[in-house]
Amino acid sequence: MKKIGVLSDTHGKLRQEVIDVLRGCDKILHAGDINTPGVLEKLQEIAPVLAVRGNADKEWAQTLPVMLEEEIFGLRVLMVHNKKELPVDLAGYDLVIYGHSHKFEERREACFFLNPGSCGPRRFSLPVTLAVVEVEDDGTFRIVKKDIVNVPDGKNVEIGTEKTLALLLRDVDKGRSVAEIADKYKIEEEMAEQICRMYLTHPGIGAAGVLDKMAMPRDR
Repeated sequence: MKKIGVLSDTHGKLRQEVIDVLRGCDKILHAGDINTPGVLEKLQEIAPVLAVRGNADKEWAQTLPVMLEEEIFGLRVLMVHNKKELPVDLAGYDLVIYGHSHKFEERREACFFLNPGSCGPRRFSLPVTLAVVEVEDDGTFRIVKKDIVNVPDGKNVEIGTEKTLALLLRDVDKGRSVAEIADKYKIEEEMAEQICRMYLTHPGIGAAGVLDKMAMPRDR
């Protein structure tokens, strides 16, 4: 049996738990939004890597393809970052891989579709995931979802209500640090950093807008 590690949307962060999952894989596929060549370099130390360019991959990634077609261990694989870029005709492919949404998805139609989710910085309450494709000698394969659990004790992966987020944004306006905000609201520093970045890079956005962009519910 051969194993293909499939990940996406690392956004510059390669977790040790992800490295541990990928050890023992014969090939690694990255579906884009890598953010830094250092991620690919570390992955290459584990197994041969194939990657596509995501919307967050800038000048350094210009040599990476937007779409990749490859036969891997007998499987005809097509990979893009955003599924909107997939061709209409997918006949003949066994496995179609994409990312971008940060949400794990697998479904079988004419071929098998796989979004491994994101295993980079946590995006609010969305899980941190990747996948391993196990390919048998006869060409049959199965998808194994890998959930990465890395939440410090006492820390939340959700901010809670829109009202609470509005209070947090006021603290951003007051110049409080990411660490101070994470401690005050009992959330991961990763999440606090994402909220601050989203708020500061989108002038005029409020709590509701941040929740929408980060795919969080607007519970009041």
